[in-house]
Amino acid sequence: MAHPVMWFEVLGQDGDRLRQFYGGLFGWKIAADNPVNYGMVDTGEKRGIPGGVGQTFPGTRPWVTFYVETPDVALSLAKAEGLGGKVVMPRTKMPDVTLGVFEDPEGHVIGLVEAKGA
Repeated sequence: MAHPVMWFEVLGQDGDRLRQFYGGLFGWKIAADNPVNYGMVDTGEKRGIPGGVGQTFPGTRPWVTFYVETPDVALSLAKAEGLGGKVVMPRTKMPDVTLGVFEDPEGHVIGLVEAKGA
């Protein structure tokens, strides 16, 4: 697959409440013992993709989304804009990942993850 789905994410105003909700509902182990209090989800299965549950990033709104791998986040964001989308979070380097987020023409939020070594 040229652009595989790599991650899912549920973000809202009360990350602790969301972690309790999804952990209780699905039996997920969610560890938020990191500097940004981001809940890393362990679904406990061999199938499926990993994900996170937590509080929104500064300046963004709550969302439920998935992340697609791309060789160049900035280029993909520009392409999304050219096709009628809107950038929600520009290309952002974090300690372990480079990502960006856009809305499609109907307002659905989609994340992008830059491929390692890109």
